[in-house]
Amino acid sequence: MAPADTARMKQNLGQFIRTPFGSAVLGGAVVGVLGWIAIAAGWVDGSTTHNRTVISQPPLTRTASQDSGGLSVDDIYKKDGPGVVFVQSQITQNVPSVFGFAQKEQSTATGSGFVIDTKGDILTNNHVVAGAHNITVKIGKGSPVKATVVGRDPSSDIALLHVDVNSSELHPLTLGNSSDAQVGDPVVAIGNPFGLDRTVTSGIVSALQRQISAPNGFSIDHVIQTDASINPGNSGGPLINSAGQVIGINSQIETGGGNGSVGVGFAEPINTAKDIVQQLLSNGQVQHAYLGIEGADLSKQVAQALNLPTSQGVLV
Repeated sequence: MAPADTARMKQNLGQFIRTPFGSAVLGGAVVGVLGWIAIAAGWVDGSTTHNRTVISQPPLTRTASQDSGGLSVDDIYKKDGPGVVFVQSQITQNVPSVFGFAQKEQSTATGSGFVIDTKGDILTNNHVVAGAHNITVKIGKGSPVKATVVGRDPSSDIALLHVDVNSSELHPLTLGNSSDAQVGDPVVAIGNPFGLDRTVTSGIVSALQRQISAPNGFSIDHVIQTDASINPGNSGGPLINSAGQVIGINSQIETGGGNGSVGVGFAEPINTAKDIVQQLLSNGQVQHAYLGIEGADLSKQVAQALNLPTSQGVLV
């Protein structure tokens, strides 16, 4: 791991190479004056094998069923949809001109978020609002309102926003327990892909205990993989279980080299977000412990160059 803010994600077409599976993108969309969509990427490594018993659970259906123990997609959308917001961030960037001089360019980043209480606090991804000088939030069918940043944590890619609106306009979502998620559980994603507000998609929990990298290089653990369709603009939106509870924050997707969803999305666990939110509300920042060293396999060539007595081990 590395200290927070040492390598902040750039909003302009900054792209990282995902290994070994191809490329992954952060789900926020950025539209600038040149009409481009900037997609920043992370990478996923080190999946862990787990022996899990899949809990028998009724699948999500389009309409409610009296025999079903879970909510339908319609039920979840009606219950939680009003609490999902559309986030827009105005960003000013210095870009080189044709004459070699830097010039300022205005762009707008779009993403998703969701209300977590009646005070006006909204949870989203940090990369949706990173570098923004003006942030607005659209709640339901209302007009956009100005939002302020309570705090943000680049290392977990989580940001907490606040809006001053009447509590009657707010529809807080219920935060569940991401540790209870099981492979095969039905889930729903609600967000604003490509600016299409409050779009709902459904799928299942495809895998657990994945690992992704925040834009600044910190690892994010216990990530939920899902095949619910997630695209640029879904970043910061909720991943919801069949009880209508948020179990994750949709953050990245595997693209297979393209720009859209191929059915492999990643949501940060809501249990991680709960801890981050408490620290942001209390201190406005988050503290992370890290060792501050890097290691590499010791090769015979390196051992000879350093005049080491062995050619096996780890170079720290």
